Amino acid sequence: MSDDAGSEFESALKPLWLRAQAGDEAAYRESLRRIATRLRGYLKRRLRDVPDEVEDLVQETLLALHLQRGTYDPALPVSAWVVAIARHKLVDLWRRRGRREHLHDALDDVDEQLLAAAPDDGGASRDLQQLLDALPAAQRQAIVLTKIEGLSVAEAALRTGASESAVKVQVHRGLRRLAAWVRR
Repeated sequence: MSDDAGSEFESALKPLWLRAQAGDEAAYRESLRRIATRLRGYLKRRLRDVPDEVEDLVQETLLALHLQRGTYDPALPVSAWVVAIARHKLVDLWRRRGRREHLHDALDDVDEQLLAAAPDDGGASRDLQQLLDALPAAQRQAIVLTKIEGLSVAEAALRTGASESAVKVQVHRGLRRLAAWVRR
């Protein structure tokens, strides 16, 4: 997100995001739509070996953006903040999958100086818990086991007694539901 197209993207996104941060719901929805579109391309390039993970990771990243929206520093490009969160989600995915050799390929093209981290005040955890509590039990359990605790789908299936495909479906539906709530 750092080429000419990236700066055009940033120029269009930043005013929208700032309006969204000020409470403009339409700007928030449009920001998330644009970010999701951009993230799909970003993640597709990095997840060629596991294309079925792209949409889940997009949804996880959008959820994290919502939960961490208070950490955005207006002095920084929105796209750098988004990429930092997406990178963390990508690293989490590779850790869960045990594919550490792919980490270097996925992270090389990000300018580290554009990334800023703010301490978590516990509000994000509280928000996440409230969102998770609103999900049906099977979706909540599948998301917690695979996305938060880092279990593989097979391990989550063993723990829950559900089939692997049922766990995948529950995760996908739960993330989709969470993303819809976040977009409202």
